[in-house]
Amino acid sequence: MTVDQDFIHQDFIADCRARLAFDLLANTWNPVVIWALREGPERPGRLRERIGGVSAKVLTETLRRLEYNGLVERRAHPGAPPRVDYELTELGRSLLPPIEAFGAWAFEHGDEVMAAQERGESERDPGAVP
Repeated sequence: MTVDQDFIHQDFIADCRARLAFDLLANTWNPVVIWALREGPERPGRLRERIGGVSAKVLTETLRRLEYNGLVERRAHPGAPPRVDYELTELGRSLLPPIEAFGAWAFEHGDEVMAAQERGESERDPGAVP
């Protein structure tokens, strides 16, 4: 069996590799931060500006989680004041094509998903405007 066939025939048991990958991308901020780092190292403040809508605390937690999983590297630079930036590792860069593909899917099908959500909401609340 090839690797692709192994993947297709594998159940998504708790310790399977596919489930690990899905878990990495399931956190809302993981793929967003990875995508924001695609052009090179960034300081946390600049990342927050580029991303928007993420608190400093959540960004710090996300960066630590990505570092723990080997997807980003934290680099401290000496000086006053001390400076820290984050950069994708090769492993992190390997996630860019799947994130880009998922983003393309969302761009193409996002309206359909939102329409389905609206239908679902109006079915729950008969007085809601579709």
